Amino acid sequence: MSLKNGKLKRHEKLFALMEQNPLYTDEDLARLLKVSLSTIRLDRALMGVPELRERTRQMAERAVSRLRSLKQEEFIGELLGLEPNVWALSMLQTTKEMAFRHTDQVWDQYIYAQASTLAIAVVEADMVVVQTFRGRYSAPAVVGDRLVARAKVGVHEGDKYIVSVHTNVGDREIYVGRFIVRALSSGEESTVSAVRGNEG
Repeated sequence: MSLKNGKLKRHEKLFALMEQNPLYTDEDLARLLKVSLSTIRLDRALMGVPELRERTRQMAERAVSRLRSLKQEEFIGELLGLEPNVWALSMLQTTKEMAFRHTDQVWDQYIYAQASTLAIAVVEADMVVVQTFRGRYSAPAVVGDRLVARAKVGVHEGDKYIVSVHTNVGDREIYVGRFIVRALSSGEESTVSAVRGNEG
């Protein structure tokens, strides 16, 4: 009986951890729950939870189907979760091409680009632009890091939204941004589209 209760409690903890961060690997979960890798894999199978790669694919498909303010190819990183006008989640796998000069440190422009496109993506409108932002980098990212960004919509008045974005590498927060984004009206969209067309 106690063994069964122990398993149920572990399943509850496993579910809570994956709700908190759906990008945890089996290795992360095993470490956090202090059990073996095979136990985590068995628990996932019993709970009907797919492996990380399949979970990521399913999350991305659901999120992209709700994306309205950007085309998928305009998005920096991989959109993994989206509740329009509420929250969004993305992941960016860093590569050597993102490194600054001859170092392993990732250019800050990639961290900002992931955050700003997420702030735009979370708003349900045909065209959204960043009006102002304030950001703070608290730690560097290095090549190979997986950047997980979470956006949350705060105050919303008229066509303006305040969106906060927190970017983490594992449990370490490396960037916090506060964006004021604006949903454009159809007339404003036409002007922006014309300007972009002339630039091409």
